Amino acid sequence: MNTSTIHTDLCIIGAGPVGLFAVFEAGLLKMRCHLIDALPQIGGQLSEIYPQKPIYDIPGYPEILADELTNKLLEQCKQFEPGFTLGERAESLNRAEDGSFTVVTNKGTVHKAPVVVIAGGLGSFEPRKPNIPVIEKFENKGVNYFIQDPEIFRDKKVAIAGGGDSALDWTIVLSEIASEVTLIHRSNEFRGALSSVEKVQQLKDVNRVKVKTSAQVVDLMGENHLESILIDQSNHPQEELIVDYFLPLFGLLPKLGPISNWGLEIEKNAIKVNNSLDYQTNIQGVFAVGDVNTYPGKLKLILCGFHEATVMCQYAFKIINPEKKFLLKYTTVTGVNGFDGSSKSTPNSIVKKIQ
Repeated sequence: MNTSTIHTDLCIIGAGPVGLFAVFEAGLLKMRCHLIDALPQIGGQLSEIYPQKPIYDIPGYPEILADELTNKLLEQCKQFEPGFTLGERAESLNRAEDGSFTVVTNKGTVHKAPVVVIAGGLGSFEPRKPNIPVIEKFENKGVNYFIQDPEIFRDKKVAIAGGGDSALDWTIVLSEIASEVTLIHRSNEFRGALSSVEKVQQLKDVNRVKVKTSAQVVDLMGENHLESILIDQSNHPQEELIVDYFLPLFGLLPKLGPISNWGLEIEKNAIKVNNSLDYQTNIQGVFAVGDVNTYPGKLKLILCGFHEATVMCQYAFKIINPEKKFLLKYTTVTGVNGFDGSSKSTPNSIVKKIQ
């Protein structure tokens, strides 16, 4: 638990592409940002669900991988020195007498800001858990739904369950780290990038990984930590496999989570906003941008979220600086001056007579 309070201008809930671009737009207006995300890494659903899949509708990029887009957005906004609280879910929102907000996470980290921006994509992600009665007993004691530090699996015996990109990719990565990797999938067909499927096949052929298809884990055993799993495989007797870790990677379920209890107007699991003006919610000072919001004519596209974040920042500026007059400035004219001391600007025009 973090006992200190984090103070910022914009507290942004969601470190996906729209949240990251909001940092850049806020920075142009000299507003500082701190981002909260329940996922352990930056990038939101891009980095968690389809990091290596191409996106074709980002302006200026005929094709760009999701991970690459995240990295470019992070590079674009890093000069404005955003702070991050990762692996923690925004739990509560309270308003102080001075109009500012306090956002507290499930791990007790306190954030204070005059403006809160919900850029949570499809919401906070919760892992799809296998139907194993004792699984909660072993959570964080051998059962992990997220992988924050692959090094904890070095020289360990690891079982991975799943048939999508995440299960395939981590099977490949951990084959270089763990002493033993077993991939378990309930079907005999995998839904992932062809290159990943072929790589796992190659690793299986040279006995670097074991693959069990038409199979599922039905029980977990151990005292204070996971010690073994029970595998039920079609046309095979049940098998007990000794493991140190079991990673069920069945994807994530998007949910608004605690945000739905904040008094916001909700419609079909999305937050209603005033799109005719500023993307503000029914709570003054709380905005919602990106896929998490809804309004007439809403399109759930990343590029639309970029637009919403840009407009939102203009109105957030007025809340934070009520005495200042806002003047729209173009980066081609003013350049970009970062909080880290960096500066980018267009070369000055030279006035010279032509003889």
